[in-house]
Amino acid sequence: MPPDDSVLRIDGPWSHRVVSAGGARFHVVEAGEGPLVLLLHGFPEFWWAWRYQLPALAHAGYRAVAMDLRGYGLSDKPPRGYDPYTLANDVSGVVRALGEASGIVVGHGWGGFLAWTTAVVHPDSLEALCAVSMPHPRRLREAVTTEPRQIAASKYTVAFQRPLLAERSILKDHAAYIGELLDRWSAPGWPDEQTAKVYRTAMQVSGVAHSALEYHRWLMRSLPRPDGLRFAARMKQPVSVPVLHIQGELDTAVLPKSSEGSDRYVAGPYTRRVIQGVGHFPHEEAPNEFTAELLDWLAKTTG
Repeated sequence: MPPDDSVLRIDGPWSHRVVSAGGARFHVVEAGEGPLVLLLHGFPEFWWAWRYQLPALAHAGYRAVAMDLRGYGLSDKPPRGYDPYTLANDVSGVVRALGEASGIVVGHGWGGFLAWTTAVVHPDSLEALCAVSMPHPRRLREAVTTEPRQIAASKYTVAFQRPLLAERSILKDHAAYIGELLDRWSAPGWPDEQTAKVYRTAMQVSGVAHSALEYHRWLMRSLPRPDGLRFAARMKQPVSVPVLHIQGELDTAVLPKSSEGSDRYVAGPYTRRVIQGVGHFPHEEAPNEFTAELLDWLAKTTG
């Protein structure tokens, strides 16, 4: 039997609640008061990925909110809506549901993809964005279609395209494959056994595996389709807000070379930082260094 999703309501110096946006319910975890910093996790994680940043941001005078994206954690898991337009609507809607007109959005992996997208589709919802381990969507499209090393690094997404079989594969042996991905994409020494267990358990919650794969399915299947081409054209519109772009030196999922060039799509201030000795999860592999970079940028951006 899949685990009950209550196991994802992890206690800490934060509070849990549910907000409604765009006809769906989203689980959010909050700490602190001040300017809103909305934290978006990536694959294969959930809100808990920001457990180090939530109290640090709160202590620094921000209202830190980590949400479970559509299909993940304790948020709704509808059968559709895993295209970037709908997901960006989710992000913008959650900002409003939190009682704010706009906020600073920090996103890792898929969360970073949505941060970039929201900055174009709903520019009034963002004051600034931090993208972690994720290039601008147009730069990503270029990398996964023309650059052999990134194509090879992204080959796992090919297996994700198989309906039902992919879900069974990543859930086999209590989601052992999730632990393998975490280990493969990170620097040696992370994750520890308990961290891997938390993420493996989260992927086994009913509906999560299918929803998580739908993100990847849209990305790959849309490349030649009209909807994907329209999205790529829309993303030519430059991002006007300040951007912090953080990349792990040893990332084997999104190669550091693939993140270069995202500044071509940014009209506002752009800062790129490469954190040495970490892989795809810098906010967890080196939380102190990552948080220091984020807080320094936030102070300069919002001060």
